[in-house]
Amino acid sequence: MKVLVVGGGGREHAIAWKISQSPKVEEIFCAPGNAGIKKIVKCIDISAEDIKGLADFAQKERINLTVVGPEVPLVLGIVDEFEARGLRIFGPSKAASQIEGSKVFSKKLMQKYNIPTANFKVFETAADAINYIEKIGVPLVVKADGLAAGKGVVVARKEQDAVSAVKSIMEEKVFGNAGLRVVVEEFLEGPEVTVLAFCDGKTCVPMVSSRDHKRVFDNDEGPNTGGMGAVSPAPAYSLELAEMVENQIIKKTVDAMAKEGIPFKGVLYTGLMLTNEGPRVLEYNCRFGDPEAQVVLPRLETDLIDIMQACIDGKLDKMSIRWKDEKAVCVVLASKGYPGAYEKGKAIEGVEEAEKHGALVFHAGTAEKNGMLVTSGGRVLGVTALGKDGEEARTKAYNAVSKIKFEGMHYRKDIGKVL
Repeated sequence: MKVLVVGGGGREHAIAWKISQSPKVEEIFCAPGNAGIKKIVKCIDISAEDIKGLADFAQKERINLTVVGPEVPLVLGIVDEFEARGLRIFGPSKAASQIEGSKVFSKKLMQKYNIPTANFKVFETAADAINYIEKIGVPLVVKADGLAAGKGVVVARKEQDAVSAVKSIMEEKVFGNAGLRVVVEEFLEGPEVTVLAFCDGKTCVPMVSSRDHKRVFDNDEGPNTGGMGAVSPAPAYSLELAEMVENQIIKKTVDAMAKEGIPFKGVLYTGLMLTNEGPRVLEYNCRFGDPEAQVVLPRLETDLIDIMQACIDGKLDKMSIRWKDEKAVCVVLASKGYPGAYEKGKAIEGVEEAEKHGALVFHAGTAEKNGMLVTSGGRVLGVTALGKDGEEARTKAYNAVSKIKFEGMHYRKDIGKVL
């Protein structure tokens, strides 16, 4: 069969790498891909957001299955367009993708169906939001309603920070229309965990847990990023907690979406805070996490194509999904200045050497220039290693990282210290 992967980051490299292991697959395309993905599949110069262009390509090439990596094409309705043309595609519909595309939608869904989350209020004017903040005080969390490339959430410990967040989102419109409404919610404390789940609209099967490290510097300091590394399984996530999350959160969410008439098919990402009162939902995403995919997919033993086909056909309840017992650690190598402004075009050395040391190197922001591998994004590479325990996985990952060099390379030194 022929498969098309949509996207061009580390998550899509991990997806393409996993799909390439399926004996059912003859040819894989990736649009637009990157310099690392190009080594294992054929990259096509079509933007992930060019839905018509992607659908035209899939029709012309007789693609048997399209897999969507990023959230933007899903929220724009790529699944609806493909299905209208009779093309098979893995991912949620435009309506179901609101679970990530609108914080207001997801918070109201949780409220209606009694799914545990932080208390919240929705505001349509900056003045109302600021009055509320001054009344209840800090700490609290301010969230832009729509997609903001992972940057639309501000944890405010000072009142001035909360007010500034509201003004920048609603008045300065730093995220455009994504900031027409804001959610102001209760501040929660505890360890964070990500649980991804395969869904077919009625059945959901949680994957092994993971934990993303979002802050740019060691000890969780500095601004939030798209993710500086990840581990799987998540520390502090027991079998008892996993059962509770599956029954009280993930299954209830999938049931709620079905009751709303918008069944969720694809990967449901549930970001959790393990509070003293129990697990609470921080956010939903409508796709694989990045870098979480880079620690979860290497632990998957079952053919990913079989799982995706079962999700599309509503037959997930017939699947038995197997996972490796090994632990996984991913360290993200970023450009100097990320998550702020950064330079591109820096020569990258040592990737092959790192791979010889037992690591998987997933490309995120890379390109080829005059036959040379160069940086082209904020997050450049994700270096993943597996081990019998967390310490072995961590040691292997950092040994591999030490082989890679580019000007201004920055990475956290504490990923996976507690597993």
